[in-house]
Amino acid sequence: MDEAVITTTKRALGAAFCALLCTMSCAAGAFAQGLQDPTRPPAAATPAMGGPAAAGSGPQLQSILIGRAAGGRHLAVIDGETVRPGDSFHGAKVARIDANEVELVRGGERHVLRLYAQAADGKTPVRTARR
Repeated sequence: MDEAVITTTKRALGAAFCALLCTMSCAAGAFAQGLQDPTRPPAAATPAMGGPAAAGSGPQLQSILIGRAAGGRHLAVIDGETVRPGDSFHGAKVARIDANEVELVRGGERHVLRLYAQAADGKTPVRTARR
């Protein structure tokens, strides 16, 4: 066989192989499932759109982080703003941060923000199974 024909055939096969790889990689993306955000709170912790909590009933507690070590750091995210005990949030003082709630004090008024809704017994947080 002529050397020019062999070189041309190799180039054509290489180009066809590259085209096949590109097509397969694009098609694989069509079958991929979307990943869920692992930091997203469970559905029970987020109010439904148009529900009573969505009507501007006050600040929303989004996340709580408590360090494991004794005296560890306590952080909370309220309406996208990170706060610590003693910080001010919209004119209210962050009095305490617990595992499920944050207490805000403004003057003599005390307001508790909960991460999870309370069950009928008033003690057990209601949590939904993650999917």
